[in-house]
Amino acid sequence: MNIILIGMRGAGKTNVARRLAFLTKRPVMSSDTLIEYENGGQSIAKFIATKDDSWRAFRDLEYRVIKKISKMDGLIVDCGGGVIVDLDADGNEVYSKRKVGALKKSGTIVWLKGDIKRLVEKVKNKPERPSLSDLKSAEEIMNHRLDFYQKAADVVIDIEGKKRQDMADELFERFKDRL
Repeated sequence: MNIILIGMRGAGKTNVARRLAFLTKRPVMSSDTLIEYENGGQSIAKFIATKDDSWRAFRDLEYRVIKKISKMDGLIVDCGGGVIVDLDADGNEVYSKRKVGALKKSGTIVWLKGDIKRLVEKVKNKPERPSLSDLKSAEEIMNHRLDFYQKAADVVIDIEGKKRQDMADELFERFKDRL
């Protein structure tokens, strides 16, 4: 069984995953790091900036990586913020049955849920995080994704006011009987 962390940009998925890996003695797999590896080491921001139909190409690459991760067992999986979305024919974000389905088959999905305004403010103007849209604000996109996170989640952890170590400890306690 994998423990799979999802959530918005800035929710602390990577940090919590590393701390949880230390507690559980399990390896961490980052979907974004594996995407960069699969793309010859090119950053996601550069991938988005240089590809035609870049977000669609990225979501397809992300799916291929998620399929690979989902074939492994005993991992702490740190997913990118948009793992729960795909794009429809018009380029609008829709719930990703294919990616979430693959993840659910391999483990338990934990949503690190936080305040959208705070998270958007935390990650704005960071060059390693490509713009999600030229037409919508990050806050609009995150609000649109809320139902997708809720639908995907097996477990929800409210991150507000909590330290990363406290979240990792909470998850360890929740899963220690299944480890």
